[in-house]
Amino acid sequence: MADEPNPQHSQIFGNAEYDAAIDTILQKASTRIRIFDHTLGRPYNSSRRLEVLRQFLLASRRNSLQIVLHDSRTMDRDCPRILNLLRTYGHSISIHETHPTAKSVYDPFVIVDDRCFVHRFHFDEMRGLCALDDPIGTHTFIERFSEIWEASSPSVSATTLGL
Repeated sequence: MADEPNPQHSQIFGNAEYDAAIDTILQKASTRIRIFDHTLGRPYNSSRRLEVLRQFLLASRRNSLQIVLHDSRTMDRDCPRILNLLRTYGHSISIHETHPTAKSVYDPFVIVDDRCFVHRFHFDEMRGLCALDDPIGTHTFIERFSEIWEASSPSVSATTLGL
């Protein structure tokens, strides 16, 4: 059967492999990207990654990018390009910060289209797993993301309020 998934898993052992795995799955995105991390680091501010996200958001008004962070305060310093993307595609991007009850979740992950994920086993380690075309394994992370999303609230908006 041609439609049967053929999961491909690869181990991640360092920063470069982790960033490359995220870049790989982001390029496969066609409808939805979900990101959970402690903070959104500088790799998300790279012009290459930003262009992939921009093309994803341009492809359809229905596409969505959901981000949940434990700490969103560094976004303006580390990810100004993401904030510019938020200003342009605010209808498709949501950035939340976890409530204190969810701060104990320690393993970041990125989910793409209910079929692919990158999972880092701990914030302080670079070991992890990249899974391509694995809807069953991805489903577990979708459920976890939903739980984390429920234990978070909007933290970064497309507008700046002030005097």
